[in-house]
Amino acid sequence: MSYTRRKFLQYAGVSAVGGVLASHTVLGADLLSANNSNTLRVGLVGCGGRGTAAAVEALNADPNVVLTAMGDAFEDHLSTSFQTLSTKMGKKVQVPSGSRFVGLDAYQKVIGSDVDVVILAAPPAFRPAHLEAAVSAGKHIFCEKPFAVDGPGLRRVIAAAQKAKASGLALVAGFCWRYHQPKRETFGKVLNGQIGNILTAESTYNTGELWYKEREPGWSDFEYQLRNWLYYNWLSGDHIVEQAIHSMDMMQWALGDRLPLRVTASGGRQKRTDARFGNVYDHFSAVYEYGDGTKSYFSCRQQNGTSPSYAVELFGDRGRCLVDCRTGEHIITGQTPWKYSDDTKFTDDKSYEKKTASRGMYQQEHDELFASIRKGSPRYDGDWMVKANLMALAGRDAGYSGQTVVLDDVLRSERVLFPAHVSWDMKYDIPVAVPGSSILK
Repeated sequence: MSYTRRKFLQYAGVSAVGGVLASHTVLGADLLSANNSNTLRVGLVGCGGRGTAAAVEALNADPNVVLTAMGDAFEDHLSTSFQTLSTKMGKKVQVPSGSRFVGLDAYQKVIGSDVDVVILAAPPAFRPAHLEAAVSAGKHIFCEKPFAVDGPGLRRVIAAAQKAKASGLALVAGFCWRYHQPKRETFGKVLNGQIGNILTAESTYNTGELWYKEREPGWSDFEYQLRNWLYYNWLSGDHIVEQAIHSMDMMQWALGDRLPLRVTASGGRQKRTDARFGNVYDHFSAVYEYGDGTKSYFSCRQQNGTSPSYAVELFGDRGRCLVDCRTGEHIITGQTPWKYSDDTKFTDDKSYEKKTASRGMYQQEHDELFASIRKGSPRYDGDWMVKANLMALAGRDAGYSGQTVVLDDVLRSERVLFPAHVSWDMKYDIPVAVPGSSILK
C-alpha cells in the first residue's frame, strides 16, 4: 500500500473547503486581473535573517511591490531587520512605526493590516497558527519550512492549505530546491524514467553546528529558549525537521511525491551534550520503507569537525542519479548518461546563488509567487509541501523512541510538543528523549 494524495488527506481528516473567503473576493476583482498594475503590499512575520532575506526577495520579485507591515516577538529583531531592509530596498520599504508590531501577537496585527501577501518566517512551532490566520484573512502566502513540530500541528497546516486552495490563495513553500533549475531538470529526467524504476535512495544533510545566543540579564526562561529556538524540539522540531527536511523533500520529489509507510531510525547526542543545546539530538539515521519494497536511507548531523555531506543519490534498474548540493554536481550514469551543463561549484546554496547568472532559487520562489498572483492563477504548493514534514516528524520520533514508526500513526497522533498557550513567564521543559525509554503517544 502506498500513500496517495487522497489517502494522505483522508488520514489527515481534511475535506475540500468550498467557497471563497469574502475578503479574497474583493481582492479577486482588483489585484488578480490579468493586466493590473496595482501595488501589492507585503507583510513580514518573523524578522530574523531568513525572514529579512525573504522580504528582500519579495520586493525584488515585482516592480510594484512594497513592504508595509512587520512583526516579531522581539523589538531588536524587528529594528535590525527594518534598518537592513530600508538601507537595501529604499522606497520599497514603507513601514511606519505604527505598522511595526512587537510581541507574541505581532503576527495577528501584521495579518490584520492592509497587506495582500504575508511572509511567514517565525520559528516553526508558530507556523500552524500563523498560516491559519493568514488564510482566514484571505492573504497570499510565502510560508517558510518546516510547517509544524508535531502531528496535531501538521493536521492544522494541511487543513489551512486546503482552505487556501479552495479560496484561490497563493501558497508557496520555502523548499528552495524545488525552484532550483538544475534540480528541476535533473529530477524531471528521473521522474520521466531515465534511470528506470528506483530501487533505493539515499539522502544526507551532515553539517557543523549553528549559532547560539548567550543568556542576558532579564531574559525569562521562555525568552532565552525562544531566542535559541533551534535547540528546543517544541520550537524547532529538532534539526531533522528544521534543517535536514530539505534533503527529505528532494528525495520525496525524486520518488514522485509518494510517502513511505514506516521508518526505523536511531539518533542521539554525542557531541552537543551541554545544557545550552536544549533537548535536541546532534545526529539521526533512518531507513524509510515504501509499499512497493523501495527503501530510502537518510542521515543528518550537526557536529563540528566532521565530514560534510548534502546530497541525494538514487539507484534505479537503468542507472544512477547524483545530486550534490555542496559541489553543484547533477549527473545521471547508466544506460542513458546525462550531466547538467552548469558546472559552477559552490560551498553553500547562498554562495552558489551569487555566482550563477540566474536570479537564484530563493529569488525564483518569489518571482513565481508574485507572477502567479498577477496572472490570476495563484501558485499552490500545498499538495506536496507537508509530506516532507511528515517524513521528518516520523524519522525524529523513530529516533527518539528507538521503535519502528508508522507514518499514519504520526499524522493521527494527539501528542503535542508545542503548548496551546505560551507566555513570557511560562516554564516549559521536555527532557531529552532516550531511545527504548521514550514512549510516543
